[in-house]
Amino acid sequence: MPSIAIVGASKDRTKYGNKAVRAFIRGGWTVYPVNRKENEIEGVQAYPGIGDIPGPVDRISLYVPPEVGITMLEDIASKNPSEFFLNPGSESPALVAAAERLGMKPILACSIVNIGLRPDMFPDA
Repeated sequence: MPSIAIVGASKDRTKYGNKAVRAFIRGGWTVYPVNRKENEIEGVQAYPGIGDIPGPVDRISLYVPPEVGITMLEDIASKNPSEFFLNPGSESPALVAAAERLGMKPILACSIVNIGLRPDMFPDA
C-alpha cells in the first residue's frame, strides 16, 4: 500500500489539509499527517516534522504556504519521495526552483484529484 505525508494536515475539517487526510485514508494509503501542533488527525498519529516519519514515504503533498514549504525542502528531499505534490496555494516560483535544485520534480496539482477523488466529497462537518 502506498504511503503519503500530508504536510500541513489539519484537524479543521474545512481545510484541504484535513480533506486530504480523509481522501487518502479512503483511497487505502498509509497516511502520515505532518503538523507540529497536533498528536493525531482523523484518528491517525501526526508527526511534528517530515524527518520524524519512520521509514520511506512514496508521496509528499504540501498544504502549507510556499514560504513555509521552502523551509522544509531539505527534509522532503531526504525522504526521496517518488512524487512531490504542490497543491494550489502551496506553490511559488522560488519554491519550485529550490525543489528542482535539490533534484525533485514538483507536481503542481491537487493530489486528491490525482487519486480519483474530489475535495468536495469530504464534508466540512
